[in-house]
Amino acid sequence: MSTSLQPATVTAGRGPAPGDVPEPSQRRRLLVLAICCASMIVVVMDITIVNVALPAIRRDLHASESGLQWTIDAYTLVLASFLVLAGSTADRVGRRRVFQIGLAAFGLGSLLCGLAPGIGWLIAARALQAAGGTMLNPVALAIVATTFPEPAQRARAIGVFGSMSGLSLALGPILGGALVDRLGWHAIFWINVPIVAVTIVCTALFVPESRAGRARRFDPVGQTLMVLMLGCVVSPVIESERLGWTSPVILGLLAVAVLAALGILGYERRRTDPLLELRLLRSAPLCAAILIALFALCGFSAFLFVTTQYLQDVRGMAALPAGLCLLPVGLLVIVLSPRAGRLVGARGPRPPLVVAGAALALGAGASLWLGPATPLPAVLATYLLFGVFLAAVNPPITNSAVAGMPRSMAGLAGSLASAGRQTGTTLGVAIAGTIVGAASTRGGAAFTVAAHRVWWLVLGLGVGILVLGLVSTGRWAAGTAGRAAALFERVDPGTDRRVAAGGHR
Repeated sequence: MSTSLQPATVTAGRGPAPGDVPEPSQRRRLLVLAICCASMIVVVMDITIVNVALPAIRRDLHASESGLQWTIDAYTLVLASFLVLAGSTADRVGRRRVFQIGLAAFGLGSLLCGLAPGIGWLIAARALQAAGGTMLNPVALAIVATTFPEPAQRARAIGVFGSMSGLSLALGPILGGALVDRLGWHAIFWINVPIVAVTIVCTALFVPESRAGRARRFDPVGQTLMVLMLGCVVSPVIESERLGWTSPVILGLLAVAVLAALGILGYERRRTDPLLELRLLRSAPLCAAILIALFALCGFSAFLFVTTQYLQDVRGMAALPAGLCLLPVGLLVIVLSPRAGRLVGARGPRPPLVVAGAALALGAGASLWLGPATPLPAVLATYLLFGVFLAAVNPPITNSAVAGMPRSMAGLAGSLASAGRQTGTTLGVAIAGTIVGAASTRGGAAFTVAAHRVWWLVLGLGVGILVLGLVSTGRWAAGTAGRAAALFERVDPGTDRRVAAGGHR
């Protein structure tokens, strides 16, 4: 299998001979990694940076609790729904091209978010912003995996890329707090615009075009079923407090979600080029990576949603001090994430996954003791456990998603893990908001008592990550990954070699 990249000047149908394809220098590879990390930072940070601005948005736009939930979940739901489509489309039409389109859409959505005059407009702009975001992170992961073909280098690069996700999640509330206090909540969206503009230019200059050798056709039925399934799972959770779980609307949405899931299993299995390549799910490490990503981000987003309101509405902090209380999380991610990435490269994903699961469970258990008058040092010490968790969990997720997979499947495998992340984030906010929604206006002890149910949920998710980390990292799991990859090598052998030479299907 060729390890070179298709140069940026290659167009479909024409290309240099294989011997003419230059190997990118190490400096250029690092530049590509930095550009991909920049996209990861803005997309993922926009998940958490909004949390600290929720009280300000509530006051300014007169938003309800469900409106605040949709402000976050409109973003993450669109991300989860279309990440797989974006990854497979980029594999087909060109990763750099899709990456640049995504950057432009994300920047436009960010601009419109800052100009939104009401909560409905803000939710709609967040959906547009997310539509651009779907074309960034899974595509960036495929670019990184293709740029670093040597396994050890690839593991380190993916570790750095994955750590940016954890860093962005942790630093979002801190930056958001500073911007909200100094410039207002609109600034948390406007700050993306210049970053995106610079990244678009750098992508055009330094990122080579690449694509999978075997083009995957668009799957409109599969995409529709995916949107229906995710949307009809999340919507009932958010609206259940207002309508009640026995409402015909809620029950109807849940029924549609079940039918859509069954439709995906039945239809995608028979399709030649499915949106969801179900054969990939024969790999135990990939399945575990998807579930761990879902559990991890569900737990962390629930933590952030509850914590930012606890610090501001219960303890009476302003946005910036509340964001600074999450500084221990960000510092630990900065310090520990690179080490976790190196540990994955040296000893595999099991050690960091065990640490991550244990830290999340312990952090949730400690949070059960937090009340309105808990000493601030004890609160910050509890948050340290969430920092350890976040630093340890992201590199093994990202590495497990693409490890052992053929490079023609890199975009699709990476997008499945990213979809797990965004689905987890969406569900975490929806569930946590539903649990504490009625108590959010009463504050004080009522809020912290209601939050206990959130912490028990997060504790269970931590235990789940620990168990999955143990089960999915042994010889049996590695064997399933090898057999899954062999399926695609038999169907489409040598495709990456043709792509590297500039060929096309």
